Amino acid sequence: MPRLRNGTWVTVVSGGYEGIGLWDEDSAIAVRVFATREQPDDRWIAQRVREAWELRAPLRTEQTTAYRWVYGESDGLPGIVVDWYDGFAAISLYASSVATLVEPVLAALRDIAPLRGAVLRRTSDDESDTKTRVVEHLWGQRPDALTVLENGLRFHVNLLEGQKTGLFLDHRDNRRYLEQWCRDKRVLDCFAYTGAFALYAARGGAREITTVDIAPASPTEVERNLQLNGFDPAPHHLVAQDSFAWLEQCVREKTRYDLIILDPPSMARDKSSRYAAARAYIRLNRLALQCLEPGGLLATASCTSQVSPAMFREALGEAAAQARVRLAILHEAGHALDHPVAAHFPESRYLKFILARMRPAL
Repeated sequence: MPRLRNGTWVTVVSGGYEGIGLWDEDSAIAVRVFATREQPDDRWIAQRVREAWELRAPLRTEQTTAYRWVYGESDGLPGIVVDWYDGFAAISLYASSVATLVEPVLAALRDIAPLRGAVLRRTSDDESDTKTRVVEHLWGQRPDALTVLENGLRFHVNLLEGQKTGLFLDHRDNRRYLEQWCRDKRVLDCFAYTGAFALYAARGGAREITTVDIAPASPTEVERNLQLNGFDPAPHHLVAQDSFAWLEQCVREKTRYDLIILDPPSMARDKSSRYAAARAYIRLNRLALQCLEPGGLLATASCTSQVSPAMFREALGEAAAQARVRLAILHEAGHALDHPVAAHFPESRYLKFILARMRPAL
């Protein structure tokens, strides 16, 4: 094993292939390859950031002020993600080796767009040998009490304390698609976080919405976002509880909904856990199907990269068989253009989203 300083540029040779990447002494991925022709410098990095900015041009409208600006390997910057929140950048590092690139990336962000401030999020090992996210204010103004727009809806985001970087941006198009199916329906939004799907359901005319998330602060955040958009929280039920437990309770009490939304966190950290993840998806979706009215709609998602689209569909089929119902897929999607999928890196397509109609068994 070579003894190199973390973040050192190295050349990898394999047969007739040569790649240039950053050495990582901490990660299971020893080298993340950036280029094949020249060693990246500040100018090279700035060009990748600019190309990513130009790719997102269709998203820059008065109706949307939050999106992913840099998406790791797909934008030529492995291990680095940058999210844009109305003038603020949230830079996330997924490898310690790429920390050496923060300064040139930040310089490029400032040069390309009217940046007001930036935060840095990185993974750190704590004393219990588990991964934790460390967030720090990096530059400019602090992003306190920040409100952004997504398809005309207002969202309060906290870049310094929230999950992800403040809002789950990858579902933006899926939320908008689902909005049209919500009129006059009783909606259950599981793993609701701050209520992004619920807000679209409210704008779509849902009669009643129940949001469920294990985070104690979730009901307060959902109520805040509803009020921010002029929706009365009174007709809705905002619950801080484990979503699996809530669904089990609904099965016991025979509580039924017209539309159930499932957007759970990742179920597997690595490939060795993908079958356990598939079993969890089967159980989760079976419980939801048991809580649907006949003819009801299931909007279900998976962000587990180790579970392929085909594997996810198989899990849904098994869930329907166990629930003794029929399930017809009406719509299937992934993430939007700010999460482009690199042809050489299919793992960048992690998100699966399916809308299906449930019918009683024949």
